[in-house]
Amino acid sequence: MNAEIIAIGSELLLGQIANTNAQFISKQLAEEGINVFYHTVVGDNKNRLIQAIETASERSDLLIFTGGLGPTKDDLTKETIAEHLGLSLVENEEAMALIEGYYEKTGQTMSENNRRQAVVFEGADVLANNNGMAPGMALHQDGTTYILLPGPPKEMQPMFMNYAIPYVKQFRGDDSLIHSRVLRFYGIGESALETKLMDLIDAQTNPTIAPLAGNFEVTLRLTAKCQTKAEGEALIDKLEGQIFERVGEYFYGYDETSLSAEVMQKLQDTDHTLACAESLTGGYFGHDLTKISGIGQVFLGGLICYQNDIKRDLLKVPQEVLDNEGAVSEKCARLMAENIRSQFGSDYGISFTGVAGPNEMEGKSPGTVYIGIASEGGTNIYPLNLAGGRNAVRSRTVNYGLFYLLKELKKGE
Repeated sequence: MNAEIIAIGSELLLGQIANTNAQFISKQLAEEGINVFYHTVVGDNKNRLIQAIETASERSDLLIFTGGLGPTKDDLTKETIAEHLGLSLVENEEAMALIEGYYEKTGQTMSENNRRQAVVFEGADVLANNNGMAPGMALHQDGTTYILLPGPPKEMQPMFMNYAIPYVKQFRGDDSLIHSRVLRFYGIGESALETKLMDLIDAQTNPTIAPLAGNFEVTLRLTAKCQTKAEGEALIDKLEGQIFERVGEYFYGYDETSLSAEVMQKLQDTDHTLACAESLTGGYFGHDLTKISGIGQVFLGGLICYQNDIKRDLLKVPQEVLDNEGAVSEKCARLMAENIRSQFGSDYGISFTGVAGPNEMEGKSPGTVYIGIASEGGTNIYPLNLAGGRNAVRSRTVNYGLFYLLKELKKGE
């Protein structure tokens, strides 16, 4: 079964909202072993929507529409598809009762155009909207399956999972599954990673390997076609082992995780605490960590010491170090990490100092960075020479700090 997702709404084309519905639907269909070959976005225009339907019908046998089921005149999905397929539209009593019940419960007056939301194709399966007003629809005609879903994600997602997926399964000729696993890597570029795995990528059949560059990191999606999830896991486990033999030192986590989430989990698992001293990153490291719920159990706090007198007076970095070796130095990074650990009483202390740019500082070029990590076992300094603009250097510095901290936490287990 080959699917095409057609999103309707001029707001998508104008960039006012992102088409997250297509991403969600594609991911769920992939898990069911259904191919998604095309994403289409159409504005609120009848003629262009008809053209999109005609094109999609020639190349796909599952057409999924999102949006355009509301009460206003620009919500034209149902009417356009009905006209194209020669279908009649009728009012669905159950949907109308839910709409009327909503207005009665809230004490609002229902405008007449809300009746449009209860209109469905005659003979179609109606997909209940348990989180909104407009119901969805499902129809199988002349070998093609049509699914109509509302646009708001909070309505679309549960409707798709609870009703659309079971409907689609009736018409699948293949009961295989698609099982995927995402491996996340840091500290290695996409081209370097691909080079180390080139023979595996060239020889891929099942499972397949798909590299993808992310936010200064690289991911590999391993995808297996299988009859059961257990079979898929076994196929992916074998391939993962081969990958780890070559680039396992850069791996940090699976699927939808992040470096900060992995650091928090490892701190919790090892019963350790952390404090930070930030010069170059200006609080960005602490900000990134505190986006993670539960981080307060292990992250004690930090100090933003952007100016040298703050490093000297509050963080106790000697003036002679700042004068002789500079704030952007291995010695300063070491003292910052050790002193923040001591002052906060944490198990680990991490420090960041460097030159974000665009100008040189202390005779050092932009992208010169020192990260210090202090613990009971000693202090390690990680020098970096990073490329990119000011904010790119700062972002990558934070990510490298998290990556190196994660590696040290794993060593201490």
